[in-house]
Amino acid sequence: MKVLIIDDSRAARMVISRIMQNIGFETIEAGNGKEALEKLHATPEISICMVDWNMPVMNGYEFICEVRKDQIYTDLKLMMVTTENEASQILKALAAGVDEYVMKPFTDEVIIDKLSFMGLA
Repeated sequence: MKVLIIDDSRAARMVISRIMQNIGFETIEAGNGKEALEKLHATPEISICMVDWNMPVMNGYEFICEVRKDQIYTDLKLMMVTTENEASQILKALAAGVDEYVMKPFTDEVIIDKLSFMGLA
């Protein structure tokens, strides 16, 4: 399975990528939502996107809204992985269509548990 990791922090992408590769995912990375949309359109076999909220060009919330407008991506799993921890932000992301929400910092086990809830681990 393929995962698209979207975060403007290269270090964060590396940490998430390591976790996902250790459980058998092929990883693709993007530094913002606009770049991620381009990679998503070019790679239809992506199973899940792991999305940071705060990024330049197009933030994670805007990315999620764009993805959820397109019927092609109805089955695509979306996990918000962010420092945003206010209840209103979490509810906003869930309403926009994220499947799971993880707050930074996180452990490998948290990511794996969330993937299990979505049937991907």
